[in-house]
Formats: sequence, structure tokens, C-alpha cells
Amino acid sequence: MFVSVFDLFKVSVGPSSSHTMGPMLAAGRFRDKVAGLPASGAAIECRLYGSLAYTGVGHGTQRAVLCGLLGMTPDSYDREAADAALAALAVSGTVEIGGHRVRLDPKTAIIAEKGSQLPGHPNGLQFRLLKGAPDLLSEVYYSVGGGFVLSEAELEADRRGAGAPQQDVPYAFGTAAEMLEMGAASGLSIAEMKRRNELTLRPATSLDNDILQIWGVMERCIDRGLAGAGELPGGLQVKRRAGGLKGHLDGMAGRNSVPLHSAVDWLSAYAMAVNEENAAGGQVVTAPTNGAAGVLPAVIRYYLDLVPGAQREKVPDMLLVAAAVGGLIKFNASISGAEVGCQGEVGSASAMAAAALCAALGGTNKQIENAAEIALEHHLGMTCDPVRGLVQIPCIERNGMGAVKAVAAASLALVGDGTHMVSLDACIETMRQTGRDMDARYKETSLGGLSLAFPEC
Repeated sequence: MFVSVFDLFKVSVGPSSSHTMGPMLAAGRFRDKVAGLPASGAAIECRLYGSLAYTGVGHGTQRAVLCGLLGMTPDSYDREAADAALAALAVSGTVEIGGHRVRLDPKTAIIAEKGSQLPGHPNGLQFRLLKGAPDLLSEVYYSVGGGFVLSEAELEADRRGAGAPQQDVPYAFGTAAEMLEMGAASGLSIAEMKRRNELTLRPATSLDNDILQIWGVMERCIDRGLAGAGELPGGLQVKRRAGGLKGHLDGMAGRNSVPLHSAVDWLSAYAMAVNEENAAGGQVVTAPTNGAAGVLPAVIRYYLDLVPGAQREKVPDMLLVAAAVGGLIKFNASISGAEVGCQGEVGSASAMAAAALCAALGGTNKQIENAAEIALEHHLGMTCDPVRGLVQIPCIERNGMGAVKAVAAASLALVGDGTHMVSLDACIETMRQTGRDMDARYKETSLGGLSLAFPEC
């Protein structure tokens, strides 16, 4: 099993990797198929199913689909350009694809099929190209979390074990147990095994630089969030708090009476800064998802800013270790809130961040695995219940709490020798089973849990 660090950490646009980024990418894939057909005069229709239907408005799914059909991609998304293109679409009702004018009415083309779910995954989209009967083209896509998109055929092939061939890598561990065994046999750290796997895809001269570019996007997102102010969009009247928290902490600098728990406040400020940017539709990095994008950057920034002797040169290894753990969770369970709840998003992010920090602080492979397990274990059963379908309450604060748990988990693991009762593999499998058994009302549909605590009027 191999999930590249560059697949897990992707430049994205807020507020959701599964509900915004994924639908935009799916729409782009459908657009590419339409480009090869005699589509003049035809019309495009998109139906949203499951969680996408219930929380699409709050997550910006409809906008994302239209942007994807207009040819935009998350990694180069420009909000002002998108606003202008959507305004033009509202007037013309058509989009040019492959030299053809295709009808696309933004008011009627996207239909939320509430109460219905496609069989493959809770996040389903069906695109149709209509020009009489039968359809010129019909495609189903699933947004499976973290910006990963699979067609219906790809998902079925993947479940049969007949999907795209795996990259041939020297350390293809599919479980944490295999990861530890390979590390013991080779004498290599988790970061070094992951590095050697990544070197099958790109030269050593560019690997660390490319990873640091990912960190650069994360760090700039933190800085933008810390400088932000005002109210987040969506109607909940949630005010940005990360900047105010930073100002409070800056004001205590140099005092003899600074409490030790101010480090916790810095973690919260960093994490909330990222997720306030995400809630505002800004640029973030999936880590492993948009909804959990603040946890790992916050922990890395905490390490760099607040840990004595921290070395910036360790950041690539931190991201490699985080990707190794995130890949195991994605492969053996899920990182999709619509599939397993927030345990799969913030829980996974916290496990990834705990492993990364433990590695940076000199942890052994066993201690790193233990840190990831501790962090994930204490997110088991966490629901995904965003108020009004917006990635704001409880998502923003939840990232801060996930970062705090990650640091605590790494610290606990470093005190021990890596020996522990519950393995990371067992914890991941427990998360999978818990997500399977969880009621759909608590899995990103905003039909239960905290989402009902805020009255509509």
C-alpha cells in the first residue's frame, strides 16, 4: 500500500475537501469527458446525493460544481475570477466546452436529492449531459474524503482489489505492524522508509523542496488566519478569534507570570487560524481533509516556535511521518467525515500530528506508532455534526482540541518505551467499525448532534 505525501497533502480551497474540493474535481472530470462529444445545445445536470445533498449549501458544493464545469481547479482557484465567471454564467446560462456551447443554468442545473443516497459512498454526484433520449453522457462520482474522487467504476474496481496498480515501492507497508517490522528489519526510521518510497516518484534533489512548498502553503495559511478579523460568511455570525488570541498571547510575552498553559493557547490560535481561513473559502492544505486542516500545521508551528532546539530541517520528516500514518488510516478505514464521522477527520489529523511531533522529538518507531494510537484512540466515536452545514461550529475549535491532544499524545509516548496494550492497527479498525455503526444523522448530514443545538430562528 502506498499513498504519496503529495496525494494526502493537496492544496485545496475551503471550506471542505469532500464537499467543495472533491465536487469541483469531479465536475472537472465530467467536463473533460464532455469535451470529446458533439455537445452543442446539450444541457448539463448534476444531482447531489447523501451528505452532499444535505450540507451542500453550507459547504459551497453547488458553487464548487459550477466552478469545476467552468474549468477551474482547487490548486489554482482565484475567488475574484470565480465570482466574475459565475456572474457571467448567470447571464448567459451556457458554458463553452471543447469548442461547443453547452447549456448550464446555475439556478436549476444542480439538484439536491435529499433522502437518497447512491450505493458506493455517502458523498455521491451524478452528472448528465442531456440532449434528447438517451443521455449523451451519464457519470457517477464519489468524493471519498480528503479531495480524493473516484468514478463509480473506479470505486467498484478498488473494492474488488482491481483498481489502479500500486506504485512499486521498497517499503509497501499496509498496516502499522508491517511498518514496524520493516523498520526493525531495515534499521530505518518511519520517515526514512517513507522518503525512500517517495523517491520512486521524484528525484532526491526536489523531494524535500517540494515537501517544504507544502509546508509553505500551510504556514502562510496560519499567518493569514492570525491576521484576519471580522465575521465569517454563512449567516452564523461567527467571529474570527485566532487573531485576538494571538494578540492576547503577544501581550503576555516577557512577563514572569505567563502560565504554562499559554502553549495550549498558541496551539489553539494556530489551528483555529487555519480553519477560520478554511471557513472563509481560503486556500488550505488537506491534512488529511479541509475540515481537519489546522491540526498538523498547528503542531508543526508549535514545534518550531515553542520547542527549545527545534530545527526547521526536520519539517520534511514530520510531514513524511504524518503521511505514513494518514495513509494507513485512509487505506484501512476512512478519512471521510461523511463515512465515519469526525473521528476520521480530526481524529486522523491528531494521530498524524502526534506521530510527526514524536518523530521530531527523537521518538523511536515504536514510540511514534504509540503516539498516533493514543491520539486516535481519544477521538473514537466523534461525530461530524456541523451547525447549518457550515465548517465552523464545532469544526474550528475542534481543530484546536485535536492539536492539543496530539501534543499530549506525543509527550505520553516519549515517556514510555513504545510498549502499549492497544495497537494502532486495532485502533484504526475500531474507528472503521464505529463509523460503520454510526447513525447517518451524525455523519456530516447536519441532521443530529450539535447541529440541532442552534435554532433556525
